[in-house]
Amino acid sequence: MVVGVWAAWAACYALTFATTGAYMVSISTPETPYTYISHLEKPLLLGQRRSRSSSSSVGASGSSNSPVQPIEPLLDLTPSDAEASSKPPVPKFDRAAPTNVSGLTGTAAYLHCLVHNLGNKSVSWIRQRDLHIMTVGRYTYTTDQRYQVIHSPGSKDWILKIKYAQVRDSGNYECQVSTKPITSYVVRLNVFAAPRATIIGAPDMHVDMGSTINLTCTISHTPEPPDFIYWYHNGEVVSYDSPRGGITVVTERGNTTSGYLLIQDAKASDSGNYSCVPSNTAATSLRVHVLNGETPAAMQTNGGVSMLTAPIALPYFPGLLQVLLVGLILMQVMWDQHSPGPLRDT
Repeated sequence: MVVGVWAAWAACYALTFATTGAYMVSISTPETPYTYISHLEKPLLLGQRRSRSSSSSVGASGSSNSPVQPIEPLLDLTPSDAEASSKPPVPKFDRAAPTNVSGLTGTAAYLHCLVHNLGNKSVSWIRQRDLHIMTVGRYTYTTDQRYQVIHSPGSKDWILKIKYAQVRDSGNYECQVSTKPITSYVVRLNVFAAPRATIIGAPDMHVDMGSTINLTCTISHTPEPPDFIYWYHNGEVVSYDSPRGGITVVTERGNTTSGYLLIQDAKASDSGNYSCVPSNTAATSLRVHVLNGETPAAMQTNGGVSMLTAPIALPYFPGLLQVLLVGLILMQVMWDQHSPGPLRDT
């Protein structure tokens, strides 16, 4: 009877975890071995996004929405029996960890440090700019809660995670091992401002009918050029092989990437909204107006953008110039009458 009650209780317990999405994790550290129960987040359907307030379990991946795995070492420093008996192994850094890391503002940055033969030594992360100690072992020594260390038991990788990285976080970070003298491994972090796309001449551009529409989209503040740039006209993709013909699409990649859309022999049907959609940032738009003889405030010609404004109507007064001329003559006469004569030597 007692066995049946225990079996029923165990079944209900398992069913509860299956329906609530909970899981049991055993964590063992030298200080406090314990077991705790945490809840898994439900899987997302296609198109859904997880809210910022949702819980996340931190482990080797750092967070559920920014997974990171320890880097596999390049070195195999397993000592032989003879070496193990002769002298203790010395901590050694593995060059598999990248020494130059780039990221964008608002994202998480991960700095890796692989250490072999750590033994009873500790690993610390130091910010070179102000020599601030960020972490020692698994403990964080900064009030900036964006910093944390990630280390899986048995792994040689000590990962410094910087959540919501900012441009000011750029610089060198030292991974130090508490040997005598201290040995260190330097990692350079470069955080760039979020990419920004701009169409020159936005928000409106006016062109003459029959001229060439020349749209230039620049993408700046990006560590890497975009993989592609798409152009849209009124929501439809613009392609060089369009039945309209006379369309040229050019992309020049670099520190600042430029995308060009050239449309020859502009027609009234070419008017409308044009969007530049890079692969690594938000889209930007411009509205093109194809004119047939009108004179707008700004008009693009074949030679570039020229400012054309309506002629300014100045007020006209009959005899205005004559009045001004007579006034100047009278002033000259009065000046001659009251001015002293030439000085003579006595």
